[in-house]
Amino acid sequence: MDTGDTALVLISAAFVFLMTPALGFFYGGLGRRKNVVSNLMNSFFILGLATVLWVAFGFSLSFGPDHGGVIGDFSWAFFNGVGFEPGPYGETIPFLVYAMFQMMFAIITPALITGSIAGRMKFKALFIFILLWSVIVYYPIAHMVWGHGGWLERIGVADFAGGDVVHISSGVTALLLCIALGKREDIKSASYRCHNVPFVALGAGLLWFGWFGFNAGSALGANGLAAHAFTTTAVASASAMLTWMLIDVHETGKPTLVGASTGLVVGLVAITPGTGFVPVWASFIIGAFVSPVCYFCVSRVKKRFGYDDALDAFGCHGVGGIYGGIMTGLFGSQSVNPALVSDGLLFGDTKLFFANLVGTVVTIVLGLVGGAVCIFLTKKITPLRVSEKEEKIGLDITQHGERAYPSFNGLDD
Repeated sequence: MDTGDTALVLISAAFVFLMTPALGFFYGGLGRRKNVVSNLMNSFFILGLATVLWVAFGFSLSFGPDHGGVIGDFSWAFFNGVGFEPGPYGETIPFLVYAMFQMMFAIITPALITGSIAGRMKFKALFIFILLWSVIVYYPIAHMVWGHGGWLERIGVADFAGGDVVHISSGVTALLLCIALGKREDIKSASYRCHNVPFVALGAGLLWFGWFGFNAGSALGANGLAAHAFTTTAVASASAMLTWMLIDVHETGKPTLVGASTGLVVGLVAITPGTGFVPVWASFIIGAFVSPVCYFCVSRVKKRFGYDDALDAFGCHGVGGIYGGIMTGLFGSQSVNPALVSDGLLFGDTKLFFANLVGTVVTIVLGLVGGAVCIFLTKKITPLRVSEKEEKIGLDITQHGERAYPSFNGLDD
């Protein structure tokens, strides 16, 4: 047991915990004023739901003894046997510390989905959907990629901190869910603007802060690999932010705070799978090129295909995660982390690259098929969508009985 390693992972877990409320502010600022409470609540309630599920059986299903390379079992339900001594996933930290660190990933991942359905999904339906999705999609993919004996772990998929497990899984489900819900009623007639740009910047800044725990903490120790992951996280996000600002200047003539905030977030998404696997110089490239990829998706692809991904959960997290996984297969280096199955494609080996492609495809399929099952089951219990009248009034009032700004007399809606 190492007290330094334990302290680092505990502090990192607290950093990652903060990311979910930060995401609420990010999504809340991007959405409309009449839905800001709803967008915040969509992240906040998952702090409670995902925690209870994780301790009850989620951790055991995700990291418990392997069954078929796909799922664990209930050996560690209610943290039975998860105690103060090191476990199978960390030799220098208490098993309980590892379980709590991983819990933070199980919290924020389903919260990412909620950006795609802002302004039109019933809260009851969302609650049921997130519960089902955690069990049907998140726990199996976490086990397959990170659990001992997991199928994707065995073939050498490299996902240091959640490209497949967190971003691709949530991103593709977000796309499916927004298509199932249909477009917002006034999407063609109303002017959709960020109602609170400072909220967006606050959320993005806190996400950046928390992401250092997200990535560096995944080294599970106060060591050189954690420092390396910290560095690549900073570099990729900074590069992506600057690139998005350049795109803004080219497209509109002015750099925007919302654009800079979005850019740094997609940079964080892109570096997540490879942050402890790729050289520092590669993180410049990964960050610089993810912004044009994601910008093209949110500004061109979404318009071309007509799906209403309200706050671009798929365009940023799904697309950014897929891009990051491919880049990890390209730039991954055993000189950075000997745990890799091989060097990346750039260094002359194909094993890592193709393993990551397989991981990406499997995650997409599980996110779509599992997401479809969750939608089907949720619709059996309650309608997915609020009524047209409720949507027009706003979800803050109709779903939660609250106003974010009760004395506001402005003209926006």
